[in-house]
Amino acid sequence: MFTVDLLAIAAFILFLALFARRRKRQNLPYPPGPRPLPVVGNLFDVPKESSWLAYTEWAKTYGEVISVRVFGQVIIILNSEKSARDLLEKRAAIYSSRPTIPFLDIANWTQWYIPFLQDTAVWRQRRRILDRSLRPNAAVQYWPTQKKKVHDFLKDLRSRPEDFVHHVEYLQGSIVMSLVYGYDLKDRNDRYFRDALDANLMGQKMILPGTVVVNTLPFLRHLPEWLPGTGFNALAREFERIGHDMVYLPFEFVKNCIRDGTGRPCVAQASLLELDDTDEADAKEIERVIVEAAGSIYLSGADTTVSAICTLFLALILYPDVQRRAQAELDAVTGGKRLPSYEDRARLPYVEAVCKEVLRWRTVAPAGVPHASTQDDVYEGYFIPRGAIVIANSWAILRDPKVYPDPDEFKPERFLTAAGQPRDDPTLTTAFGFGKRICPGRHVAENTLFIVAASLLTTYSIDKAKDAQGNAIPVGRGYTGAIVR
Repeated sequence: MFTVDLLAIAAFILFLALFARRRKRQNLPYPPGPRPLPVVGNLFDVPKESSWLAYTEWAKTYGEVISVRVFGQVIIILNSEKSARDLLEKRAAIYSSRPTIPFLDIANWTQWYIPFLQDTAVWRQRRRILDRSLRPNAAVQYWPTQKKKVHDFLKDLRSRPEDFVHHVEYLQGSIVMSLVYGYDLKDRNDRYFRDALDANLMGQKMILPGTVVVNTLPFLRHLPEWLPGTGFNALAREFERIGHDMVYLPFEFVKNCIRDGTGRPCVAQASLLELDDTDEADAKEIERVIVEAAGSIYLSGADTTVSAICTLFLALILYPDVQRRAQAELDAVTGGKRLPSYEDRARLPYVEAVCKEVLRWRTVAPAGVPHASTQDDVYEGYFIPRGAIVIANSWAILRDPKVYPDPDEFKPERFLTAAGQPRDDPTLTTAFGFGKRICPGRHVAENTLFIVAASLLTTYSIDKAKDAQGNAIPVGRGYTGAIVR
């Protein structure tokens, strides 16, 4: 191991030298940031959890655009909407790719999971399916399914309110499985449901900085598996198996239903039926594209919306006045005699504002999915090298006090005009990403959050749990993980 360590240090010193030489040729500095140590750089500065909080704090010292280095890898952090849009949207041709995450690469997820694909023809081909299936006009056809699943969710809450998080997970799993595959989950032990939960739980851990050693020291992937410290290979094989089962098993269900004539309208079936007149060789390749696009929709939608709905519960508990105002608006529209529908949405501006504030207050993916630069660039007098990892800190952007006064407070009225009507807020779209890599499922997610919020507030009041003595149990405000929960 001592020899291996020496080789690693030598390799990284060379790596650093190459980066320094390129920067010297440009004769421009990197953006400011914490002072790096020799060889390891800022390895010990970047926290393993809730990194976006550290980035936000650093912005007070170093400014809106920050750089850190870890073993020669340059990481650029964008803490303002202006810098994020300037680079990720106005210069999308340079900044729409993804960095390589070694663990996901070993597990072969970077070969199919759309959010982590590079900006290539392969990604664009799969992204077109997502955009077509999830665009606003297409999302309308999913309303009946979403509403039905939410009504089942309300019944689950009544029987076991203490398990509300599990009910939320099952609700979203049911919605996505139905929309993507036309499949109704049987129960909470349904394999399709468990596979998605396992994939999300493991995936979030494996992409966080410092969680898996190979993500910090990529050269380790080339070492023999019998060496100490290479246990990540076994984890990667398990992750690959989970991903394969999650993607291909429900897709086989759809194909069998089409053959039997029992298929239900869904994203996978609609895409497969378009292959009828396609050459057999081409059809096989296109089918693989559809498999991977459908699996990406399922995995991406199975956890992000869960995060938003859990945040809704937290906000309603901590801000009872918000809850009462939303309930009054709902009662005025429904008369207290029926559940709300999507057709009521235009008459429920405050409930809509509550949903928007949920997305801002505890944005689902506060550091987003990292981008990567594909060529050298200069921004505001700073050098950004090709291959830099670029992170848009949505947490800081959506807490900019100049845009959102009292940013830590939950205030739905910030999304309303003085007359109580919806106010356009282009900054909020940053909760879903930037440029070509913006979340394609955002319209379906917003629809789900709305119908959950409206239905929940019509039927229930949300309050703190009580202990054995009847005292309210304090509620924490913690947040961690790649997806805030």
